[in-house]
Amino acid sequence: HYPLRRQRQMCIRDRPQARHRLLERYRLAGLEGLGLAEAPLALRAAGGLLAYLDSTQPDVEGEGDSRESIPLERPRLWHAGDQLVLDVQTRRNLELTRTQMGGRFEGSLLWALDRTVTAMGARCLRRWVEAPLVQIAPILKRQEGVSELVHQRSLRLAVRRLLRPMADLERLAGRAGAGSASARDLVALADGLERLPRLAELLRSGESAPLQALAKPQPHLAALAADLRHTLVDSPPLSLSEGGLIHDGVDPRLDGLRNQLDDQERWLADQERQERQESGNANLRLQYHRTFGYFLAVSRAKAASVPSHWIRRQTLANEERFVTPALKEREGRILQLRTRAAQREYELFTALRQQVGHHVEPIRVAARLVAELDALASLAEVAATEGYCRPEIVAGRELTIEAGRHPVVEQLLVDTRFTPNPIALGAGQEQAPDLLVLTGPNASGKSCYLRQTGLLQLMAQIGSWVPARSARFSLADRIFTRVGAVDDLAKGQSTFMVEMAETANILHHSSPHSLVLLDEIGRGTATFDGLAIAWAVAEALAQNLGARTVFATHYHELNELAALLPNVANAQVLVEETGEDLVFLHQVVPGGASRSYGIEAARLAGVPPTVVRRAREVLGRIEANSHVALGRA
Repeated sequence: HYPLRRQRQMCIRDRPQARHRLLERYRLAGLEGLGLAEAPLALRAAGGLLAYLDSTQPDVEGEGDSRESIPLERPRLWHAGDQLVLDVQTRRNLELTRTQMGGRFEGSLLWALDRTVTAMGARCLRRWVEAPLVQIAPILKRQEGVSELVHQRSLRLAVRRLLRPMADLERLAGRAGAGSASARDLVALADGLERLPRLAELLRSGESAPLQALAKPQPHLAALAADLRHTLVDSPPLSLSEGGLIHDGVDPRLDGLRNQLDDQERWLADQERQERQESGNANLRLQYHRTFGYFLAVSRAKAASVPSHWIRRQTLANEERFVTPALKEREGRILQLRTRAAQREYELFTALRQQVGHHVEPIRVAARLVAELDALASLAEVAATEGYCRPEIVAGRELTIEAGRHPVVEQLLVDTRFTPNPIALGAGQEQAPDLLVLTGPNASGKSCYLRQTGLLQLMAQIGSWVPARSARFSLADRIFTRVGAVDDLAKGQSTFMVEMAETANILHHSSPHSLVLLDEIGRGTATFDGLAIAWAVAEALAQNLGARTVFATHYHELNELAALLPNVANAQVLVEETGEDLVFLHQVVPGGASRSYGIEAARLAGVPPTVVRRAREVLGRIEANSHVALGRA
């Protein structure tokens, strides 16, 4: 907690100290080149991160100030316009990386799209999902990579097969640069670097930019991989201080020490044979223990007849252990040679690790390209196996989806098929309004339809294909959602106040290029108050803001907006009523629903029949006595 407290204090107060740390760490004369001179909050945050690193990174003996030697990338500024803005509520409601119920990974959008085979590819895909693009060119660049991998199945499978065993090059390079990489880390790094030429050969015929980027040979990394393979054994031990790391023939000094150790091993073998002959004990064994060193082991029955020059060292239940003066003298020589050999191996290993540290930046660049390729192959795998289409990215405000499907729900369904639905918004035509009033029964799929629309827009802006028959998207600057009911007891806010606060945020920040998804605005207060609020919010979004909006509601009076405003249309989720049975068709069609079937939904949910009958009686009285003339409002 102490380093974190230091970091918070520094971010708040110590702007000069943060500037000093950055200038010293990156050996700069000014911060203008980093773009931090006019960004004081970002400057303090970057300085705080360096302070945290200084307080948590231990010094490595023999390597100077390890904190200064860690190869950090230079900080980069991100602005709001660089990526699609997603507030906390939208991330939660769309369940991008975890579900609302239980916070599980399974059931999130990332779960549905993640078929990556490497850790760095998984991180890359997560970054894409959490920060969609807002520029057409990079979106199209990713789309081209996905499309090529979708259409060339054999290439996609070969790429994934080659990437699957690849270690995390990003993390391994960082460890090597920080001086904390083990021998096994460097062997794993060598394995990954050796796969780059094979990957380049595989992608040589690729036409898209992401594939061509990895098709270029990188001889310096291939040479580094060869050095690692030449120096390190294939399966090194975990410990770096006990030897067994370096191949024979790498270092003459180490080879000399090993030759002397081989001579000592031969002496030990000869000594064991000699002692067996002199003692007449064929079962005698010469062994080594880390604590007791070398000793001669004989059974308890033979212990009384050992030669007189043997010295008893230890007595066990079934054997006696002895040493001889010659063995004791030779033991010191052997241990000294082993220590010198292990020290020499460690010196060679640290020099090799430092050599890798000098190549951190090109390794990171290659790792980023590999991670992007893995993420693209993951999106292509999902698109090919789940029947996605390549969306068309267009200018303007259009959002047109034919036979769209929810990317997560359709994968979770086992016994039934997902019912696809269309949507058209913002094309400036009567068939594509700015605001769509969506009505229908409870549990019929309105919330799923809202989330589906938002997820497909987001998927299109990360460069992915989408689950639909066809789709045309213009770029959204923000996606807003108001789905579900929550309260914030810690702040003393009721469900209705939270809903109104989120609605106010949407009305203050949405634009004609925003996508707004609203579910049941106004339901948390009195019926007439809620209806009035919902009407006013819908009017503001359609008339004043012009945001592309799907407005799901049980206030059927809002269907009148379509007759009053030219850019508003109605849609409903169909339900089939046969006697007392209610069948949800999950199909969205034009037109407004006339009732919500709330009592029928309550019956299906298991509400007792007596309560259902009484609810019908009360509803009849309310409908007979209620007259709302909202059209004159």
